Amino acid sequence: MRWRSFVAVGDSFTEGMDDVYPDGTYRGWADLVATRLAAEAGPDFRYANLAVRGRLFPQVVTDQVPAALAMRPDLISFAAGGNDVLRRGFDPEALVSRFDDTVRRLRADGADVLVFRFADVMARLPGQRMVAPRVQLLNRAVGETAERHGAILVDLYADDVYLNPMLWSTDRLHLSAVGHRRVAGQVLTALGVGCDEEWLLVPPHPEPTPWLAARAADLRWAGRHLAPWIKRRLTGRSSGDLVTPKRPQLGPVSD
Repeated sequence: MRWRSFVAVGDSFTEGMDDVYPDGTYRGWADLVATRLAAEAGPDFRYANLAVRGRLFPQVVTDQVPAALAMRPDLISFAAGGNDVLRRGFDPEALVSRFDDTVRRLRADGADVLVFRFADVMARLPGQRMVAPRVQLLNRAVGETAERHGAILVDLYADDVYLNPMLWSTDRLHLSAVGHRRVAGQVLTALGVGCDEEWLLVPPHPEPTPWLAARAADLRWAGRHLAPWIKRRLTGRSSGDLVTPKRPQLGPVSD
């Protein structure tokens, strides 16, 4: 084990929504990975998670990346841009350029860096015609950046298992506990570290939903999840406005 410290930066994907601990806080793939790495490395292993839901790419780079670099960890995960592709003012050239520069900075001190091609989430969401090409562009840039700077690529987009709705929460945007376990398993595999086999088990697809029941479910989803999201966009608010990082400093995983 060459990793004695791990810092995760990003948005809700890395914070752990919607994989819930018994106390109601979020766990997620990064906590699962940290727990496994700590088991390999021993009691001196340290972990921080700076990710906050709703954060846009510039916020992650400005607020979290300098803090992560200051901790000088052995391993950093960097996943950002998913919220940006949903915004009307998305600037692909600026994001791709800054993504490359950020990974270069993270790698400059010798840390291993994890980056992700995002899974295909648009099959269950409106706006596919506009957003899907943006996700494809970002995923292509992530792969090119990883190769250019020697980052470790975790390619969720190439994994068709994420088309299974069981890997997603009721909001259709965030991973379920099953989805987070699969991501954790793929991260550990990319790192060459073993994981619990059940994390990579493929759950059965749910039975097909009759048309009327599916439309009723769509209406419930729109009222519960889509409408509040639109309201936040119109009022300039974010789901993470009052949220702070759950593990702002390096510490033992058991903390």
